[in-house]
Amino acid sequence: MLTFKIKRFNELSLQELYQLLQLRSEVFVVEQNCVYQDIDGKDENAIHVLGFNNDEIVAYTRLFDKGYYFEEASIGRVVVSQKVRAKKWGHDLMKVSIEAIEREFKTSAITISAQEYLKKFYETHRFEQTSEMYLEDDIPHIQMKRK
Repeated sequence: MLTFKIKRFNELSLQELYQLLQLRSEVFVVEQNCVYQDIDGKDENAIHVLGFNNDEIVAYTRLFDKGYYFEEASIGRVVVSQKVRAKKWGHDLMKVSIEAIEREFKTSAITISAQEYLKKFYETHRFEQTSEMYLEDDIPHIQMKRK
């Protein structure tokens, strides 16, 4: 079972911070074989959605208010540990993240920079493609918006 905690940066425990950075590195750097600067100085300005299975963070997003990344609010660093992906918890993670944006930032307009191969996944959450493919860290991405 997946349980969620939603926290601002200064509310994260050291253990939670370590686990979320470990998960992001495990997937975005190692699994996707992409060398990039994950620790980008933006975590302090984000709301963090932590998905726990028992005491382990296995799903995560970070949320930003409108005007930080895009004109609209945004969801980034969407990640689910490879060992639990078959459980389809990414859908729960997105649902909780969208609800958190609506509650915390008082908006339903959300823009994301999505890895292109996940287009259909995001479409199930009412996101629509709004750009041509572009490379971000040598990985094909598309911009998607949810009204």
